[in-house]
Amino acid sequence: MSKVIHLTRHAQAEHNVNEDYDILDAPLTPLGRHQAEELFTKTGDLQASADLLVSSPLKRTLQTTIIGYRGLRARLESQEPPKPLIVLSRLQEVNDFPCDTGSSRHELEQIDEFKNINFDSLEDDWNSKSGDFSPSPDVVEARARWVRRWLRNRPEQNIVVVAHGDILRRIVKAPYSQAWANAEVRRYTFAGEDGKDNDEANLILLPGGTEARVGEQEPTSSDWQI
Repeated sequence: MSKVIHLTRHAQAEHNVNEDYDILDAPLTPLGRHQAEELFTKTGDLQASADLLVSSPLKRTLQTTIIGYRGLRARLESQEPPKPLIVLSRLQEVNDFPCDTGSSRHELEQIDEFKNINFDSLEDDWNSKSGDFSPSPDVVEARARWVRRWLRNRPEQNIVVVAHGDILRRIVKAPYSQAWANAEVRRYTFAGEDGKDNDEANLILLPGGTEARVGEQEPTSSDWQI
């Protein structure tokens, strides 16, 4: 069975409104929360079948995950042994605008909405936008490759990922392709024999690749720079 990766862009966040990229770690808007609810209703099969849930640590992706994939999360965390949500720092957005810069682990742990999320995996410098998290194109390319390899090497065969428009385009190696809409899910698999013969771990879009789409194609911060 070929591994399937369900790549999801977060719902509408505050920085998507009027393209205001100065909002630190921009959370979802009320419309974004509604979009996440719609995402939940449109992904019933996925909620019942996926066997791993992974999210970027930024507020908007975490909120999209806990609202939009709450059925999947509840099912995975209630099984034996439990399989909790994985918060993966390398899924953070590409640029170093305030909106794309995450909050510290301590700050995230103080937010009631996130009380049941384990942030132990977050590095101390995960939101520094330096080193492995720099917006430098070479670093971003390496980070996207790391994510692909990490996904390929996981034992699960049906993985949901919640991330951001720009890093998603880098993960699928199409940085100037049509952006994901807010709360859009696309299905990919690894090229070749699960990509195991390829250090790049390339992903290919499956036929009928868009599984769900709720919002509009709000621009990313990279779109704004072009």
